[in-house]
Amino acid sequence: MLQGAVSRGAASVRLPLWRTLGATLLLVCMGIEAASAAALELASAARTILGVGQGVYVEDAHGRVLVAQAADKPVHPASVSKIATTLALLSKLGPDYRFTTTVVATGPVVADRLEGDLRVESNGDPALVDENALLIAARLRELGIRHVDGSLKTRGQWMFDWQSDPDGTRLRAALQGQVAPAAWASVRALPASASGSVSTDGAEPPAISFAADPLPHSGASAAGRPLLVHRSEPLLSMAKALNDYSNNIFNILAASVGGAAEVERIAREALPANLRSAMVLQDAAGADARNRMSPHAAVALLRALERELARSGHRLTDILPVSGVDPGTLHERLNALGAAGSIVGKTGTYGDYGASALIGAMQSADRGTVYFAILDHGLTVPEARRRQDRFVELLRQRLRAHPWDYQRDTRPAIARIELATPSS
Repeated sequence: MLQGAVSRGAASVRLPLWRTLGATLLLVCMGIEAASAAALELASAARTILGVGQGVYVEDAHGRVLVAQAADKPVHPASVSKIATTLALLSKLGPDYRFTTTVVATGPVVADRLEGDLRVESNGDPALVDENALLIAARLRELGIRHVDGSLKTRGQWMFDWQSDPDGTRLRAALQGQVAPAAWASVRALPASASGSVSTDGAEPPAISFAADPLPHSGASAAGRPLLVHRSEPLLSMAKALNDYSNNIFNILAASVGGAAEVERIAREALPANLRSAMVLQDAAGADARNRMSPHAAVALLRALERELARSGHRLTDILPVSGVDPGTLHERLNALGAAGSIVGKTGTYGDYGASALIGAMQSADRGTVYFAILDHGLTVPEARRRQDRFVELLRQRLRAHPWDYQRDTRPAIARIELATPSS
């Protein structure tokens, strides 16, 4: 008879192999039964807490399905659409990509005057605000320029202070020192080691005066000499901040990779073939009424984003908000005692469409990383969020999830920019 050995204290007892295999099989079956019971409990909770017909999909690190309810029904995903845009931006531009704004003099500098126009050329930086303009003005003054005899001209794709600014009117006002005191205080607080730091000894914001009114946006103008180059913070940290607050600037950012159609193409290619039709993106931020996504596709998209991040040694926490830790949409959610930091994810809200969503990931003791997507429809936003948080908290407890190993970068965005003269 085939025999197996088991240890009992210091002695070794020989048992028939069939008994050893039988015991092992019994343990496996018990594990399967426990897993099945847990899955049944979660499925029942989904019906009770979220409501019959509300979409939810949960799977573990190995792709084993824990919950699937209306999981393949596409509904409006609201700002969960930004996950697709984030993936497209990273895959085409890379996490270290910086948008560039170049400041050009179209005439000579005599004494403290630029005898010509000041031209600013941008390739689409969406995050230029008053603080950035103050750094540029301070650096121009360091270069000896305090007055511009001509006008401010713009070239390229232009936004300033989160608004379209094609002729540079808002930028010009900021360069003239017309900013809120808080903006100048932020610039003055920059450490000397910051790459964009400048001399900030003055009590008043640095100002550049212009003799002429802004001229219309122009694609062509006189050749000039580059004075300085402003490089935005890296795309990774920029997208992180935009995701934290679910900023719809994502739709404008999408132009950098070809627009919503290209975002949809890239995101669909990252999904399994059977899920590609479950995602439709007519808008890269989630505002278009025709956007659609299923909970199953949303989880697959989240995992595709995780794989893209891993290529550069990053994680989901580097680009999506962490509950109870990061400011923004998840700061006051899922942050009960012991729960803060347990969920990394993305919200989606568009009350006019009856859409409210929450997708994310948690690290569990037994299942590794667990991914979930809840895409509600036809509920009020407060009610949808209440149900989402209650269900995710149940998931967290049942799966014994623990906080992510994550430390928030508290530096302001302007501490991450690069400001250099062309020769440096």
